[in-house]
Amino acid sequence: MNIILETPVFTVEAALKAAEYGADRLELCSSFYEGGETPGPGFLSFLKEKIDIPVFVMIRPRGGDFVYTNDEVEVMKREIKQFSNIGAAGFVFGCLYPDSTVNDNACKSLIEAAENKPCTFHRAFDICSNQEMALEKIVECGFSRILTSGGKNSVTEGLPQIIRLLNQAGDRIIIMPGGGMKPGLVAQLRETGYLKEIHASCKKIRPSDQIQKNSEVQLTADGEEDAGVLTVDETLFEKFRRVIR
Repeated sequence: MNIILETPVFTVEAALKAAEYGADRLELCSSFYEGGETPGPGFLSFLKEKIDIPVFVMIRPRGGDFVYTNDEVEVMKREIKQFSNIGAAGFVFGCLYPDSTVNDNACKSLIEAAENKPCTFHRAFDICSNQEMALEKIVECGFSRILTSGGKNSVTEGLPQIIRLLNQAGDRIIIMPGGGMKPGLVAQLRETGYLKEIHASCKKIRPSDQIQKNSEVQLTADGEEDAGVLTVDETLFEKFRRVIR
């Protein structure tokens, strides 16, 4: 069975190239250095004219934690409806209570707003105080999948926990490993018999086309984004395609 490759994209260039290089689905985001926030509707509208693979939209009103106010949840619901009207295939979000358990009330209201379009509980799951309990609550809420690095900074570090989660979930919900995902990890995850999807950015920074620069001005926190443009690496896509097809 082929494994679905989902790619998170933050720029128009990355989105178009990811579709060209073999991504099966895009996760559309803004604000790479915040870990992903809600993109603009024009981004999705443009992509729907250019590509024919499903696009899931990140619904995250700000960076920081995942404990949202009622007002923020209301904004998220309105964004879901807006993106749904212009062709989003699904949505990506996650809400927590202050004790790092799943905020099932907020999540259920957002899933209801999605009107049967599939929803992914994103890496807020990796903040959860008890992932096994969180998984059951997320299943109960009605999510289609969970994106996780196993409660660690990367899939490599969280691999043993991801394997446990795959076995716990079985066929009830998709566990989608993501966060520093590498082609060499696929075989071990596949041995569980429950690996259906992976999440890999295949990102790289290409040199900027801007000729004239001011070295005394840094526009981003660490200056990395000033040096180039966030895009994707065709070679990495080829490596993933070889191990998942």
